[in-house]
Amino acid sequence: MTQREEVPVQNSDDVAEVVAVLAAHAADVDARSRFPVESFAQLRRRGYLGLLVPAEYGGMGAGLTELTALAQQFAGGCLSTAMSWAMHCQQTDLVVRHATPELRARLLPRIAAGEVYLASVTTESSKGGHLLSAHDALRGDDGYSLDREAPVVTGGMHADGFLITMRDGPDAAEHEVTLVYADSADLKIEQTAVWQTMGMRGTDSVGVRLVGRVAPDCVVGERGKFRQVAADSMVPVGHLAWSACWLGAARAVFGQLVRRIAAPRQKSGGPDVNSPLVQERVARIRLDLELVSAYLGKVTEEVGQIRARGGRLDMPAVQIHLNTLKLAASELTFRAADRMVQLAGLAAGYGTDSPLPLERTFRDLRSAALNYSNDRLWTANGTLSWADRAVSLL
Repeated sequence: MTQREEVPVQNSDDVAEVVAVLAAHAADVDARSRFPVESFAQLRRRGYLGLLVPAEYGGMGAGLTELTALAQQFAGGCLSTAMSWAMHCQQTDLVVRHATPELRARLLPRIAAGEVYLASVTTESSKGGHLLSAHDALRGDDGYSLDREAPVVTGGMHADGFLITMRDGPDAAEHEVTLVYADSADLKIEQTAVWQTMGMRGTDSVGVRLVGRVAPDCVVGERGKFRQVAADSMVPVGHLAWSACWLGAARAVFGQLVRRIAAPRQKSGGPDVNSPLVQERVARIRLDLELVSAYLGKVTEEVGQIRARGGRLDMPAVQIHLNTLKLAASELTFRAADRMVQLAGLAAGYGTDSPLPLERTFRDLRSAALNYSNDRLWTANGTLSWADRAVSLL
């Protein structure tokens, strides 16, 4: 088993060291559009792949509050690394809450030891990113054969295991979706597409084809009822973790920009800190980040309380809150980045050689509204609002 250092969750010195490693490789990861292998080596070695794994399995036993806090800090170093890690944590939560006892006993200690980075396989060429349907079908009863193609899989060629959505069988309807775990050692993995994008280049979200066979106890949740585990785990943890990453990236570069502007003008060459126009622009950026931070905190608290009492997260008001968080975080953090570029100016804000990673952050955050399209969520919230006529605001 891979050795990992025993560190308490949120050890500030340890986290700072990890963030420094992420930041040191972020520019090269982006420039070469490559997976952040050095950064993930740190996350593996220090036990952060096991953040959500219960202590009984050797993990850190942390919860959603710790996840969102760490996601913000890691994203301040490298957003691509933080998002890949956050999506791994999203998959880990699925295993913790919905896997069979046999699968939990086999898999969770390996995740905690840093041996398994989990990737999510939910996209299909025929349906795009629609989460709750599937075309490729499982086959067999005593173990299941799968042949699955996905156009976008974050870290797909670097994963040690996959959580894969499949149609429950050849005769099942497309909404009868089953989630299965497959170890990379049990699959033939073929890369089918490259990842050439404006931003988030380090996630290396290539297309893959997976062919193999899984045991019956590798089904996560009930067969054909992926919607239930998605509502309980994948969707809420995804929206919380993604939003935290976007906020963390924007917050970190805003801090750098403020320090640069506040420096003596003969050193920074930047805008005049006493200019009313500069002060207003800074205030507007700060407002966007404050709003996202506050809403993230409230939704994290709401989800945690519902989980603690064994409640359901698929109620209309809760779904609206989760969707609103993703919408607000994706749009407001990008707006903040856009305003920061304008404020910093052509050289410091728009230049690729600027000491501020604003240009990269701007490109990365442009993906936020596309990462599970905001168009779907606006429509969903409109429909859900008819069901929540009490207007249960957060």
